[in-house]
Amino acid sequence: MGKILIVDDERGIRRALREILEFEEFEVDEAENGKEAVEKATSENYDIIFCDIKMPLMDGMEVLDALQVKNVDSPVIMISGHGNIDTAVQALKKGAFDFIEKPLDLNRILVTVRNAKDKTVLVQETKVLKTTVKKFKGSSIIGETPEIHKIKEMIEKVAPSDARVLVTGENGTGKELVARSLHDNSSRKSNPFIEVNCAAIPSELIESELFGHEKGAFTSAVKQKRGKFELASGGTLFLDEIGDMSAGAQAKVLRALQENVIQRVGGEKDIKVDARVVAATNKDLRLEIAEGRFREDLFHRLAVILIHVPSLNERKDDIPILAEHFMTIICAEHGIPRKSFSAGALKALQSVDWTGNIRELRNIIERLIILGGKEISSDEVELYANPKRKKLNI
Repeated sequence: MGKILIVDDERGIRRALREILEFEEFEVDEAENGKEAVEKATSENYDIIFCDIKMPLMDGMEVLDALQVKNVDSPVIMISGHGNIDTAVQALKKGAFDFIEKPLDLNRILVTVRNAKDKTVLVQETKVLKTTVKKFKGSSIIGETPEIHKIKEMIEKVAPSDARVLVTGENGTGKELVARSLHDNSSRKSNPFIEVNCAAIPSELIESELFGHEKGAFTSAVKQKRGKFELASGGTLFLDEIGDMSAGAQAKVLRALQENVIQRVGGEKDIKVDARVVAATNKDLRLEIAEGRFREDLFHRLAVILIHVPSLNERKDDIPILAEHFMTIICAEHGIPRKSFSAGALKALQSVDWTGNIRELRNIIERLIILGGKEISSDEVELYANPKRKKLNI
């Protein structure tokens, strides 16, 4: 259900609240004064904090101020036996989620906890959305070639299920767009889409990134951290460049896929997770298996459905559509009037050897928009898109 911190100098109040919350299947932690509460809240993640106002060492209002300074975004529910309207208003102005008077009312507590938990979920989802909206702006799968139509049809069939999907293709072909489309067309679309680039994370940190860690699990683990499997629970976990994952992480991912259970690094508690896994790679995993670098049992767990994304050189008929698409997006991003391509320019783009695929095409279109005229010509494409022109050092 979640983890809650109870802050109160009265042991009886802490015990009563603990019994109520543990009955509702929350994990409960306690602090008997404000100083201890701030230390715990900055070293561990709590879904909700109950905080008394009148306490020794540091009162509840000071706790609120300290948590804001330390960027702790857990909802804080203030409790007090000496409360009045002015106190409640002051607490809410300081950022408290709610104010409850003692003696505590069971129904009021449960309603407030439910509302605070909803806020915590919204905060987490908002963080995820902020990091993905810009990246996926205008990121629908563009193209009319038979290869792209086949991918779209496959997504339409597969997305409503929870089947695991392995997306293959060269770097820059748009494998992440396939993963995003699978998520957006599934029943999980209102839940998080979490991406992990397995190649970008050092092998010694990948397990912590995927499964989280407990405080003190290793030297720099100063705070409990939830991993991507937990954050993606209810949604989709996209494991990009899965072929670069370490052997140790592969074994743990296999267990997570088999049992829907993980353990944080340094922890012993099994944590249930419910994330649909979509993986992607630019490697030939069967070759990796043959050479002992990738687990065959993990491959079969991941590759329930296989989707191959063709290179841009294999779908050059889509280049005019993609060029116009990127023209619209990039001009809007830069706040400049939309330019156009001459027929010759589009033909010239189709003649380029696109080793960097869609990613390279987008970069070249942006370069042409910035450096080219109102109508981009074939000469400008030759000038700015031809990597053999060494005098430009492009």
